[in-house]
Amino acid sequence: MSLETSTNEASQPMDPSEPFDRTTPSGLSVTSTKDEEESPDAGEHAIEKHNDEPTRPLDADVEKQAIQDLPPSAPPPEKDPDLVEFDGPRDPGNPLDWPVRKRIAITLSMGMMTFVVTFETKGFVLGPICFGPASEVYGRRVPLFSGYIVFAIFQIPVAVAQNVETIMLCRFIGGFAASAPLAVVAGALADIWGPLDRAYAICVFAASAFSGPVAGPIIGGFVTESYLGWRWTQWLTLIMAALFGGIGLFIIDETSAARILQIRAKKLRFETKNWALHAKADEKQITVRTILTVYLIRPFVMLGQEPILACITAYMSVLYGILYLLFEAYPIEFHEIRGWSLGVSALPFCAFLVGIGGGTGLMAYSTATNFKRSFLKHGKAVPEERLPPMIICAIILPIALFWFAWTSEKHISWVPSVIATGFLGGSLLVTFWQGINYLIVLPSTPHQTPSR
Repeated sequence: MSLETSTNEASQPMDPSEPFDRTTPSGLSVTSTKDEEESPDAGEHAIEKHNDEPTRPLDADVEKQAIQDLPPSAPPPEKDPDLVEFDGPRDPGNPLDWPVRKRIAITLSMGMMTFVVTFETKGFVLGPICFGPASEVYGRRVPLFSGYIVFAIFQIPVAVAQNVETIMLCRFIGGFAASAPLAVVAGALADIWGPLDRAYAICVFAASAFSGPVAGPIIGGFVTESYLGWRWTQWLTLIMAALFGGIGLFIIDETSAARILQIRAKKLRFETKNWALHAKADEKQITVRTILTVYLIRPFVMLGQEPILACITAYMSVLYGILYLLFEAYPIEFHEIRGWSLGVSALPFCAFLVGIGGGTGLMAYSTATNFKRSFLKHGKAVPEERLPPMIICAIILPIALFWFAWTSEKHISWVPSVIATGFLGGSLLVTFWQGINYLIVLPSTPHQTPSR
């Protein structure tokens, strides 16, 4: 790690034999030599020379004098020599400069962790309020794995519970902790991927976040019907959490650039004994007031001040509610009405997974065509380029809902309902996550920072 100290060129000694060139802010220079400055007759020579010159307009003299009277340009502010930063654009410690293979591995690992935690649904409302701010203060890795480990541990008391109170309490705590990946992973992906590549990484995250709730009923239905019983649904969740969490511990490094620089500055302080070394994040004191105003109150202020933000957020809330309502509707449709077994009645969710795959492909295609073309043209992300796939799927979604509802009678074949399920999966995924992508690049008001 090298520490850069800017030098003030104006303070360097000048060669007396060289002419002094003073450049004005307008780009004009006034040059004088040492002989002219020291000559006692310099003023007389100047007067005689002036008298010999042809008469010039008064405005020109005034303008020239005004330009000469302007103060020289202020030197650029000096960099803090004790500020620890990345060593240029190719610093291997910068998450954006990590090898592509490493970033892909981190993305896939985070996706699998998200897939596991979405088996739980309780406590999701409150969890992001805690883990989101924590990821900004302590980096991504600590909140991610602390919540993930708590989620895994609380599968055990649910599996051995002897009363419903224990199950409800422990599932709530486990679900609260399980929201850590949902609150942290999106920001972590923004840390390691640029605007274009980030869209593909979000596709992996989106597919994982939607596949978990769908795969849960399929696995849980067959396990519950078997000799293993419902308790093994928790043991299987614990096994998967241990597997993917263990892989993640070895693959996922800290991705927050601010936190990486804090760690680097701390290491350099002990190595150099220069206790003034610090990162930019160390200059800001995190207080309870900061957490309340910036991380808890500001989102609600933004909802009140940004109508488009409020509308998109409300719409996505409805979509998320529809997703979990379908998990209640399918057992009624295929288990109660059609009389299928508990495990078989969850198999139509496989069509939902197919729809998720198709929706992910549509999002990736839109990114590779319209979004990329617009990004290269304007040099920045254009939020409206996220809307075309969202609009198309927003039209397909109500059609698929009516399709599923009108074919839910026992005397009608199950095939139309399953086909409608595929369209439901794709339209819900694309509409919800394209809305998320739209909000990520949505311009903020002047006093606010863009939300990740």
